[in-house]
Amino acid sequence: MPAVDIPPPVDILMLKAMHPDVMAEVERHFTLHRLDTAPDPEAFLRTVGPRLRGLATGAQAPVDRALLTRLPNLEIVASLGVGYDTIDTAAAAAQGVVVTNTPDVLTDEVADLALGLLLATVRQIPQADRYLRAGHWPRQTYPLTPTLRGRTVGILGLGRIGRAIARRLEGFGVAIAYHGRRPQADVPYAYHPILLGMAQAVDVLLVVAPGGPETNGLVDAAVLEALGPQGLVVNVARGSVIDEAALIAALQAGTILGAGLDVFAREPHVPPELVAMDHVVLLPHVGSASVHTRAAMGRLVVDNLIAWFDGRGPLTPVPETPWTAAGSERA
Repeated sequence: MPAVDIPPPVDILMLKAMHPDVMAEVERHFTLHRLDTAPDPEAFLRTVGPRLRGLATGAQAPVDRALLTRLPNLEIVASLGVGYDTIDTAAAAAQGVVVTNTPDVLTDEVADLALGLLLATVRQIPQADRYLRAGHWPRQTYPLTPTLRGRTVGILGLGRIGRAIARRLEGFGVAIAYHGRRPQADVPYAYHPILLGMAQAVDVLLVVAPGGPETNGLVDAAVLEALGPQGLVVNVARGSVIDEAALIAALQAGTILGAGLDVFAREPHVPPELVAMDHVVLLPHVGSASVHTRAAMGRLVVDNLIAWFDGRGPLTPVPETPWTAAGSERA
């Protein structure tokens, strides 16, 4: 029988370790290379870099222009997460590299967490738990807390997750408003074209906007002051969207009532000033961190790589690196 040429497995790079199931699936379909375990990363990029055609990554490691230029034959970056502000998509597009993320599969999980964080913040659930565990209840009942009743919640970023949060909030009987680039005709919520104007009209600011240069420090001292002394801030998006120093100052001065934060500007480092405050609820960026949802996200990372190298195109490309199924040409 004539010899059959079998193409070698495609070489895929991971910058840092991902979930073991994701790494196992990548290894099952491709040849996996790990930059974080390379004894000499520079030598690795010089020798192996030109062979690499795919990159699987999470938000914990930046994919910048400098790295992309070291991977001249890279075709796709498959990112785990809905946010991809750590990836230089402009540089990727200029190099002809498609970037994918993992939308939809984490929407409900993050929306659930956002509601839980809001309730924990306004009703002081972690503080009450600490109060009981410290043995204070037999001596005195826990003080009365603020409430969600009668509040207006303003959502910064009415995308997939923002909409899912809004649908959940409808069941709580609160008024809902939103700010984004443009009004959305198919929702019943009040639209505010200016963030400061929305902050003046609400007393809860729920941040769901993507990170990146356009939203860096968008929630500043003026926005926080506009929320008023009963104002609450809940952030499940990116820490960079809020001016963290201004938030700390507002919380210390009583400019706002409290905050619930799942994300921070310099993760995993959290300012000690926030840790020291008892009117702040802090979580270690766990919005999508359930076994079920992280498995679905990891599966989508692998499926994007498989679809691409099978010639079917990416499943979930980001808008900055668009793809059209017509032939093999990007839009």
